[in-house]
Amino acid sequence: MIFAWIGALLIGISLGLLGSGGSILTVPVLVYLVGEPGKVAIAESLAIVGAISLAGAMPYVRHRSVDWRSVLLFGLPGMAGTYLGAYLSRFLSAEVQLALFAVVMLMAAALMIRGRSLNAEVTAKRSWWKIGLDGLAVGVLTGLVGVGGGFLIVPALVLLGGLPMPLAVGTSLLIIALKSFAGFAKYLDVLAASADTVNWTLIAVFTLIGILGSLFGARVGKGLSHVTLRRGFGYFLIVMGVGILAENVWRMV
Repeated sequence: MIFAWIGALLIGISLGLLGSGGSILTVPVLVYLVGEPGKVAIAESLAIVGAISLAGAMPYVRHRSVDWRSVLLFGLPGMAGTYLGAYLSRFLSAEVQLALFAVVMLMAAALMIRGRSLNAEVTAKRSWWKIGLDGLAVGVLTGLVGVGGGFLIVPALVLLGGLPMPLAVGTSLLIIALKSFAGFAKYLDVLAASADTVNWTLIAVFTLIGILGSLFGARVGKGLSHVTLRRGFGYFLIVMGVGILAENVWRMV
């Protein structure tokens, strides 16, 4: 089990270093290091990611670095989308969900390696209904595969929503927390229908270690190159994503 705790620490450290992307490690750690079934791991991932994101959002809330308009316009449809994605998950096998997860992992890797600059501020405000559709789409993805989606939300808020980067990070963390908790609530119903349950102790321990890891990562990451870190993490995700995709496609055929 020591490797699982190390995995939880790495999740937190990567979140602290990069600001996003760390949550995409949660499902593989739960499945391959803890031995949780795929659907249970996705549900537990949502609870863990939601709790860590909420803890990370609190300093931004205190410093008024949250755009509440985006929380409403992006976050509320995102919650509905996550709830819908969790509902749709009952019609998919765990192998299909993990294969979709691997595709999302590869997509995140591509975004991190490309390293598109988000420093330029966009002054034009995106229409409220378009922001809502963005949130709904990201939410469905969150509900299906159990990732927070920060690697999609932050660029969407900056490039499409017109938010400056510091405001987008705090807003994203709060949106991730809201979406994740909405999806987790639905997954409890989905798992109950198949007589499966989540491990609350595991969720609590992972959350605590993840929060401590994120604080450590944020501290040590101040003097490191975020571009190099992001690209290195992206290549690591490619290796993991290809392996998970190949394994679950093989199981399906």
